[in-house]
Amino acid sequence: MSLTGQLDVDPSADEVSFTFTVTNDGPDSVDLQFSNAQTHDVLVVEDGDTEIWSFAEGRMFAQMLQSTSLDAGESVTYDCAWNDPEPGSYTATAFLAANNADCEASAEFSV
Repeated sequence: MSLTGQLDVDPSADEVSFTFTVTNDGPDSVDLQFSNAQTHDVLVVEDGDTEIWSFAEGRMFAQMLQSTSLDAGESVTYDCAWNDPEPGSYTATAFLAANNADCEASAEFSV
């Protein structure tokens, strides 16, 4: 299994939009398994290790099994937004929340 991730960040004064794209770069189909409704998370840090915001923090996700199949070369995209960000320079890292696969991507941005 060969998954690659790309994180696109679109900051504005009112919100920061995150788009996390996971692509199956392998020759075979991949079936991503999730134990609840959470498919991904985005973690925003400042100064390398101070956690500022997380998409999943404070959220409740439905307890349901789900899966997503990706054929070779196919991608899936996950979106989320951070509302009312404080001005500053940050690093965001997006993580796939699948039980059977790892994929992440990072990007630096400023508000």
